[in-house]
Amino acid sequence: MAGDKTVETTGLLGWLDRRFPVTSTWKAHLSEYYAPKNFNFWYFFGSLALLVLVIQIVTGIFLVMHYKPDAEKAFQSVEYIMREVPWGWLVRYMHSTGASMFFVVVYLHMLRGLFYGSYRKPRELVWIFGVAIFLCLMAEAFFGYLLPWGQMSYWGAQVIVNLFSAIPFIGPELSIWIRGDYVVSDATLNRFFAFHVIAIPLVLIGLVAAHLVALHEVGSNNPDGVEIKDGPKDKYGRPLDGVPFHPFYTVHDIMGVAGFLLVFAAIVFFAPEMGGYFLEYNNFLPADSLKTPPHIAPVWYFTPFYSMLRATTDEFTWVLAGAAVLGAIALLLKSRIKGVARLALPVLLIVIAVLLRTIDAKFWGVVAMGGAVVILFFLPWLDHSPVKSIRYRPTWHKWFYGIFIVNFLVLGYLGTQPPSDAFNLTSQIGTLIYLGFFFLMPIWSRLGTFKPVPDRVTFHRH
Repeated sequence: MAGDKTVETTGLLGWLDRRFPVTSTWKAHLSEYYAPKNFNFWYFFGSLALLVLVIQIVTGIFLVMHYKPDAEKAFQSVEYIMREVPWGWLVRYMHSTGASMFFVVVYLHMLRGLFYGSYRKPRELVWIFGVAIFLCLMAEAFFGYLLPWGQMSYWGAQVIVNLFSAIPFIGPELSIWIRGDYVVSDATLNRFFAFHVIAIPLVLIGLVAAHLVALHEVGSNNPDGVEIKDGPKDKYGRPLDGVPFHPFYTVHDIMGVAGFLLVFAAIVFFAPEMGGYFLEYNNFLPADSLKTPPHIAPVWYFTPFYSMLRATTDEFTWVLAGAAVLGAIALLLKSRIKGVARLALPVLLIVIAVLLRTIDAKFWGVVAMGGAVVILFFLPWLDHSPVKSIRYRPTWHKWFYGIFIVNFLVLGYLGTQPPSDAFNLTSQIGTLIYLGFFFLMPIWSRLGTFKPVPDRVTFHRH
């Protein structure tokens, strides 16, 4: 019960409370955590991400009971799980489907944050923890992808690890250190297994806890971008535009969980391979270091960034260098920036242009791929819009977001296809659109006529 009175619990719960903050934690994060009353469909995906994390941990534990991280036995152990272990096929398909569904719900969760400005003050740290979780998920998926020791697992790992060799000076040695050998081998499998099963999950769970604690410290955002903590409150100090997370949103999220589990079960039982996007045909063949697949591509959730990697050719670096030079000239001629920065920024762009032409394009491909993720950390400081939510931004802003989403999907599709001149040109245009969306955000995000933001959240009973 909220208010100015403290009710002391008795019995077993009271005994626990005097030794561990059970009741106070329940109140702080559920029964007395007040969330905005106007949450919509987009707010299902945070809870669903937590659900999939639990599914992955539980199914992973059961898989590890029978899996052998040995180059001679790994593929056979997966086949044994699928064919001999009671319900092993179900556990394996739940885990493989869960990996893809994890990225589906996380991408949608991040998209909601982008729409409603959930990265803006005072939630910068919540967003940073979230992007760190996304990076951990990518690492976890990459390390886990090698474990079945199929053809695509083996050659996908070979290609991705070789990318690190493009880093000047330390690249070749770094690649050998990651693999533990000169090629992907038993040593690579063992260290990837250790990272996938122990190291990354520990970091991931810690980041999820930090993400939730940071969120509950500053409060949840909402589709209007209105801070309910700054709005009217009742005599107990509870926001009038908020409702207790439990039972309102715990019950609300059950509907989202039910819908998700229906889709999840349909995929697991009827289409676990999803036409080769969730499980590729080549991964049902044992790894063969002497036979390269005709087309090597990562799993679908990596393909947008893989497209950016492939798009960065030697010719493309000329385009980027030219853009950097034009940017430097524009800053010198028309910039309103004063002081040292007026000269420092153009000089920096000229240096970048020179580096683009003197360092191998393969390295810049790795930079583009990694930078496409790292730039998300800086989103709270790139967006200079006077309002948070897309609801109150100019209509053409919404078109920008739409183009960004379509472009990301196109890059994802191109990453699954064999390279060609037309696809490569499209990927290069898509890379420029993706990077331009963020790098030019300080300019375009403040332009246009913005709608007035209401003082209180807009809410319609349903």
